Amino acid sequence: MDLWYFNGGIDVMGNIISVFTYPPILADGGVFKYFMDSNLAGKVFIFILAGMNCYAISVMWYKSKQLKKAKQLNQRDEQRINDLPTIFDYKDEAFAGVGSPYLRICSRAMGAARRGASSGQLKMNYVENAIRRALAEVEDTYEEKMYWLATIVSGAPFVGLLGTVWGVMDAFGTMDSGGATIEHLAPGVSGALLTTVAALCVAIPIVFIYNWLSGVVRGEMTKLENFASNLADRIELENKA
Repeated sequence: MDLWYFNGGIDVMGNIISVFTYPPILADGGVFKYFMDSNLAGKVFIFILAGMNCYAISVMWYKSKQLKKAKQLNQRDEQRINDLPTIFDYKDEAFAGVGSPYLRICSRAMGAARRGASSGQLKMNYVENAIRRALAEVEDTYEEKMYWLATIVSGAPFVGLLGTVWGVMDAFGTMDSGGATIEHLAPGVSGALLTTVAALCVAIPIVFIYNWLSGVVRGEMTKLENFASNLADRIELENKA
């Protein structure tokens, strides 16, 4: 759908004179014209920002799919683990296929429990240490590549600002000794400002999606910690029984 600006008024007879035109940023070449008016450094920064945006999109897509799959697998395996008569009936061979983070924690915990029990007495500190190590590994997996999104969100505006300052400096640097006019400076300044606009267009959407992904990660980690705590309690209680 085209966007139009109203540009008109009222003539001496009281008739409304209206002319609908494209907004300036879209008219006469628009953004492409601003891009062509920017200096070499500005064009380079635009391409850098485009690359950062493409990489951020790929990371966000990957993380959303990864977290969705992990959530589905966790729900499946939590039910299967809860259906065991006792937690000591757990065997890795019975849970073949793609494992979930819950399954990784349970496998580590039961491995530590059986090693401790082989010495004659179950040692819960072994089990708890194994659970903590597994939790740390899962947390690293959940937060994998998230720091790149944080870097792009915080770094993109500075890249755009650098491009703008460089472009404005270059525009004023080309002034001759006779001074400068608006017609002389406007193309260079508008081209320089394009890098800041591009940087904000990159950073603003990413910051919302990054915060959403961070919330999902925190929520899944809370569920993992609760599962691990319940698992440790179940091992200790059913061992005494």
